[in-house]
Amino acid sequence: MAKYRIGLSSDILGPDGKPTFDPVALAILDDPLLEWEWFGDGMKPVTAEEAARYDAICLGAPEFGKAAIGPGCKVRLIARFGVGLDHCDVPAITKAGILITNNPEGVRRSVASSAFAFILALAHRIPTMDRLVRTGRWDDKMHHLGTGLGGKTLGLIGAGNTGRELLRLIQPFGMMHVVSDPYAKAEDLAPLGAALKDLDTVVSTADFLAIMCPLDATTRGMIDARRFGLMKRSAFLVNMARGPIVDEKALYLALKERRIAGAATDVFEQEPTPVDNPLLTLDNIIVAPHAMTYTDEGLRMLAEGGFKSARAFFNRQMPYRVCNPEVLETPALKAWFGA
Repeated sequence: MAKYRIGLSSDILGPDGKPTFDPVALAILDDPLLEWEWFGDGMKPVTAEEAARYDAICLGAPEFGKAAIGPGCKVRLIARFGVGLDHCDVPAITKAGILITNNPEGVRRSVASSAFAFILALAHRIPTMDRLVRTGRWDDKMHHLGTGLGGKTLGLIGAGNTGRELLRLIQPFGMMHVVSDPYAKAEDLAPLGAALKDLDTVVSTADFLAIMCPLDATTRGMIDARRFGLMKRSAFLVNMARGPIVDEKALYLALKERRIAGAATDVFEQEPTPVDNPLLTLDNIIVAPHAMTYTDEGLRMLAEGGFKSARAFFNRQMPYRVCNPEVLETPALKAWFGA
C-alpha cells in the first residue's frame, strides 16, 4: 500500500538532534498510511526539491514561499506547529491549492504565561535586582522600587486565544483591563473584567501594555513614535506577538530617553536580531530569542497539533483550524473529502 510522506521541519530538533518535545507525540504519526522524516537545515526556507518530496509538511519557523511551489510540488497540506502565518506566502499557497492549518491551542497557555512572566519581571525589576547583587550594590535596592499590580491597568492589544488566556491568568492580581481588538465583542470580554476601547485609549491608559495580536498589514508598525508619545512615562511595554508590530527605532528612543519605564520583548523586526542592535545596550529592556514559549508542555502541544492535522487529513478527515478555507472549495479538495 502506498504511503503518504510527511516532512517534519528540523528547526524543532535540539542540538543533540533529538526532538525538543516529548517524542511520545510522534506516536500520533503511527499510521499505516503515513511515513515521516525530518528535513531542512535549521531556519532556511523550504526548497522546491523538499516540496517535491513530501505530501505534507509539518512546519516550524522556516519560510514556505513561492520558491517552494515549483512544477513538481507535491505538498497538499502545511500543518503549522504554531499560530503565525507570516513565514508562509498564504496567497501563493492558496493559489496552489495547498491547505494550511495552525495550532492556536498549542500556544494559548505558553504565550499567555510568558507575557505574564514578562509583566512580573518588569514590575519587580528582576533583572535590575539580579545586577545589584552581582555587582555588589546591595545598598542600592531602595533606589529601584518595584511596581505593584493592584489597581494598575493592563492594556491588551489583541483579545484572541492568547490574549483572553492572559486576562484569565492575571485575574487574581486586581488590575483593571482595557482591550483593543477590531474583532472582539464587548459582551465577550465583560466576563473577563475587560472593557473594549479604541487603540489610542488603551495605549494612553495602560500601565502595562501587552501586544498579543497577529502581524498583518493593519498592525505592522502600529506602535510607533506617536503612540510611544501617548504612553505614560511609568508604563511598560510587553511584546509577545511579532517584532514588526513595533517600530524598533521608536522603541529604542522611548527607552533610551526614559519616555517609558521599560519593555520586554520575545520578538524583533529582524530575527535573529544582530548583536549590535542598539536595544541590546539598554538596561531597561528584557529580551528573549523568540523562545519564551519553549517549554516542555508548550512544545509537546505544538507538535501534537501539527501531527494530528496531518493524520486527520490523510485519513480524509477535516483537520482542526484550517487557515485558508477557500481551498476546501476546489474540486480536488472536495473530491478528497468526499464532498
